[in-house]
Amino acid sequence: MMSKKPTSDGMEILDRMIGDDTEVREMYEQAKVNVHVAQLIYDARTEAGLSQTALARMIGTTQSVISRLEDADYEGHSLSMLSRVAQALDREVKIDLVPIVPSLEDASFPSPSV
Repeated sequence: MMSKKPTSDGMEILDRMIGDDTEVREMYEQAKVNVHVAQLIYDARTEAGLSQTALARMIGTTQSVISRLEDADYEGHSLSMLSRVAQALDREVKIDLVPIVPSLEDASFPSPSV
């Protein structure tokens, strides 16, 4: 068996670590979505010049809920809550279904800009 060429490319390293393990790959993909959604919310809120508390008041929730939404480890994002946040920030939620990328090195990652 031929060993793989050493690399410092983070995406290649992740792809090699995950390999053919579909369960780990699915977990990685879900984590990637969670990080992206959290970053989008944070970026939109800070661009609007709002604190977590101010945004929470605008949508009728608490600061701790906004904090959770902005936490990359949070797995409870709901479409209705995202819509409330978007509306309060004069934004809209867009969802797109795209083909699955076979390896991480072929993946394109959207920028976290809002």
